Formats: sequence, C-alpha cells, structure tokens
Amino acid sequence: MHSIIRLIWRSIDLIMAALLTAMIAIVFANVVLRYGFSSGIRVSVELSRLWFVWVVMLGAAVTLRRGEHLALAEFAEAAFPKYTGLLRRACWLVILGTVLLLFWGSMKQTIMNMANISPLTGLPSGLFYLSGVVSSVLMAAIAVVRIINPDSVKQVLAEDGAE
Repeated sequence: MHSIIRLIWRSIDLIMAALLTAMIAIVFANVVLRYGFSSGIRVSVELSRLWFVWVVMLGAAVTLRRGEHLALAEFAEAAFPKYTGLLRRACWLVILGTVLLLFWGSMKQTIMNMANISPLTGLPSGLFYLSGVVSSVLMAAIAVVRIINPDSVKQVLAEDGAE
C-alpha cells in the first residue's frame, strides 16, 4: 500500500512536469510563429491556460503533502508546547473543511460546465474546474492522514529525500 501511494505521488510529479514542459513548448512555438511568420497556433492560449490551472492545483496538493506551504507554527509551538499535537490536528481539521468546500464548489462547476465546449479546442470548459475536484480529493486525503498522525510530514520528507 505504501509503495502504491508513493507511485501515485511520483506520477503526479511527472504529470506536472509534462504539463509544464508542454506549456513552455507550445507558448514558445506560438511566439516564434506569431513574430517570425505572422501566424500562430490558435489553441495555444487556451491549452496553456488549462495546463497552468492543472499544474497549480496539483502543485498545491504536492506542496501540502510535503509541508512546504506557508505556515506560521512557531508562535503556537513556542507558546503552547504541550498542545502542539492538538493544535496541529485543529489546523488540519480547518484545512479539511476548506478543501471539502473546494470539492463541493469545483464539483458543481465541473458538472455545470461539461456541456460548454470550447470552439477552439473542442474540450469542455469543465476540465478547468475538474482540477479543483482532483486537487481537493488529494488534499482531503492528506488532511485525514495528518489528523490521525500530525507528524507524518517528517516521514514524507524522509521518503522524498528532502530531509
């Protein structure tokens, strides 16, 4: 089970890298075509925007998993050292509630916009909002694990070789 979870997160890293590489390539090609040949790739703007949204939303989940997000824990840990575990769990409960709201709103928008087809790419507009659904599911899973074990971020860093 542990290796499957690690494989999923490595796959997400690879997907983000592939999307970022494709985004750079298509935007660069479009710039060269526009300024060098007075033409362009019509779908490049919309595809690069879609890919950027997916990179950001997946990146938010990866960052949360690795504990690299902005956190101001020093005050709570210094002022209330006995209650650090409890305070971390409380923070993760807030995060869980927030990502459940993200899931709910993103799911509603995904469903409502799947019928809206882009004339340029032929892709449904709901794909933008689907990134929020996927990201919120990943972040909710992280929050549940951290509520059960608030120190599991240290294990993640050790696995990723970041510690």
